[in-house]
Amino acid sequence: MEIRRVQVEDAKQYRAFRLEALKNASQAFGASYEEEMNDSIDKHKSRFSSEDSFTFGAFNQEKLIGVVTLVPNKLIKIQHKANILAMYVTPSQRGEGVGAQLMEKAIEQAKRLPSIEQVLLTVVESNLPAKKLYSSLGFVPFGLEKNAMKVNGEYVDEEYMVLFLGE
Repeated sequence: MEIRRVQVEDAKQYRAFRLEALKNASQAFGASYEEEMNDSIDKHKSRFSSEDSFTFGAFNQEKLIGVVTLVPNKLIKIQHKANILAMYVTPSQRGEGVGAQLMEKAIEQAKRLPSIEQVLLTVVESNLPAKKLYSSLGFVPFGLEKNAMKVNGEYVDEEYMVLFLGE
């Protein structure tokens, strides 16, 4: 398995993977399958050629099996923070350490950015495996948003977690 930054050439595969994630784990993402199914591959190509975010993929024999995105904040008052978004590992690869390796790569990238002091993420409150992973990497909870999302008529709570890089 190879963990590397997703490239423009990976955009088509990434788009298909992203749609799979939105279908299979609809409660884990703010976006929905219906909202993104008509997005063009060019949208992803543009993102992957930008330095405004860092998307890392886990590839098994060139097949994408997991992703995570790190987005540093650009605004002056919050440029000491970055956010983890769009974390997903295909179900057949869960429990194999793929998620941990992806998160470690994103954290490593955050540490290389001179202004970043903390990394934030949200996780569905009931997703115990993800919360366990994030905790094992040093993330600590700092809040709970009740009814953060409404998916198919049901509310989903989200827990906020932070990793302080200087500690």
